[in-house]
Amino acid sequence: MPALPAPSRRLALAGLFALPLTARAQPGTADVLIRLDDRQFRASGIELGRPEPETGPAEIALPGQVVVPPTQLRIIAAPAAGLLESLFVNPDERVRPGQVLARLRSTELVEAQRLYLQAQTGAELAAEKLRRDEQLYRERVIAERRLLVTRSEAVAAAAALDEREQLLGLMGMSAQEVQDLRRTRRIQQSLTIASPIGGVVLGRQATVGERVAQAAPLVTIGDLSTLWIHVQVPISRAPALESNARVFVPAHGAEGFVLRVGRTADPTTQSVTAVTEINRGVEALRPGQAVTVALQLRAAGQSQWRVPAGSVVRHRERSWVFIRTPEGFRARPVTVLNETAQFTSVRGQLQPSDQIATRGILALLAELAEADQA
Repeated sequence: MPALPAPSRRLALAGLFALPLTARAQPGTADVLIRLDDRQFRASGIELGRPEPETGPAEIALPGQVVVPPTQLRIIAAPAAGLLESLFVNPDERVRPGQVLARLRSTELVEAQRLYLQAQTGAELAAEKLRRDEQLYRERVIAERRLLVTRSEAVAAAAALDEREQLLGLMGMSAQEVQDLRRTRRIQQSLTIASPIGGVVLGRQATVGERVAQAAPLVTIGDLSTLWIHVQVPISRAPALESNARVFVPAHGAEGFVLRVGRTADPTTQSVTAVTEINRGVEALRPGQAVTVALQLRAAGQSQWRVPAGSVVRHRERSWVFIRTPEGFRARPVTVLNETAQFTSVRGQLQPSDQIATRGILALLAELAEADQA
């Protein structure tokens, strides 16, 4: 491949090389060869170092936020419009299943009970008429057509009663309360709202004395037996994560595992969200809390190495290191596992005897970009 032109920009990046560099991709590999003779190498100011092998499972520390799993959240809403007479719980209070949370006075509830009793009376009359017409039909007093009409009216009346009973259930009346209403025909003006689950009150969305609409949220309850942490993972690190990998919250002694790694990226931060479930040490965490999470990375067939932080560059959504060869340098892709101010942990096809560029690598990065466009 003929030598590429070397404009002044590339000369500045290359440390004023006397001769142009050339770079080309290696057939059948992901490496890119950058030709560099000894005189160019000496003029470039490039410093070399060796990768150090790392052992043990790799981890990466990333920020995350504690949230309550959606399936463990329950928003208790007003079953009917009315006046909120009482709220019996406060934020951060633990509640039991079936514990009374609030009392609501509702004219809609009164009207629904009246219509239920009316439907009950209609169903009883229709059933009595059906029994009478069946007797008259057996005595051949009425025609069969009249019996069929009476029977359909009885079925319709029973369906209307069932509908009204279902509506009372949706308004928060229990089966026992509906049965008592049917027996005593005594209408109640208010109803009690109970918690369907056990957990902790995470918030109150209404105040005592307020008139609320039907389905207006009153109280939010969360089951905090397990929690999720949403971790923001840079796209370059996402391939090293896998489901069921172990997760630690070192500052709080909590542990869990990765549920899933997001497939969509945030366009602003260029990160994906990893959802982790914490099932040990949950008591030390609070919903909404910001924490630092250590995630165990995928065990791969490639070796793991520690290299100086300045020796890894980013190009075309991949990470690269430059390995010294007799011809110059070979740009080789690696997977970044973790980074600190001094060192970077990577996985890739490296050897302890390899010499990698640690400083003065801007010229090599420029050649890598030129080779990608060739």
